[in-house]
Amino acid sequence: MDESSQKKIEEDVRAACERADLDVAATLAIKGYGPEILGFLTALHRSEADASDVFSLFCEKLWKGLGAFSWQSSLRTWAYTIARNTSHRFRTQGKRHAGAALDSSAVEKVVQEVRTATLTFLKTEQKDRFAALRESLDDEEKTLLILRLDRGLSWEDLARVMLEESTAEPSRDDLKRESARLRKRFQLVKEKLLEMGKRAGLVGPKD
Repeated sequence: MDESSQKKIEEDVRAACERADLDVAATLAIKGYGPEILGFLTALHRSEADASDVFSLFCEKLWKGLGAFSWQSSLRTWAYTIARNTSHRFRTQGKRHAGAALDSSAVEKVVQEVRTATLTFLKTEQKDRFAALRESLDDEEKTLLILRLDRGLSWEDLARVMLEESTAEPSRDDLKRESARLRKRFQLVKEKLLEMGKRAGLVGPKD
């Protein structure tokens, strides 16, 4: 997503929030960021059905949380934070309430449209040659690759997403420490993938 498109989404959603029109705000947010969030969740979960259920839960949490969102980070970063935490809880706490419809029919309609269009696209999208290798990585490693390489999040935004969910805004020191940790982890993941690629014959010895 280019910078101008992201800026337009952020401005439109914020304006709707300031009008207290949360259905419109959620609709705009899900239309704007829903496809890439669902793509992220599909990459994290081996099951398309599970990814779809987590996406429904994500949309519900985003819709209900917009009124209290402080805008101390970008909406996009906050959305990825919700998505990652929702995915983690889904794995650890089971599928309770998964896939339940939203109370707002307008928002639910957009969720269904995004889900259908995105999953159809993902089924036909050509996978890169490291797709199978990525599947062998753990959740944090896959998240780092997707959000840093595929989505282009900054290290600070990545730190916000990867820090444990909290009602308090992370301090600058917290963000700095987490950014440094993620840089090191990211380098290790790249080296790990390179070595795996070499063993699988996907990468030459000098690549």
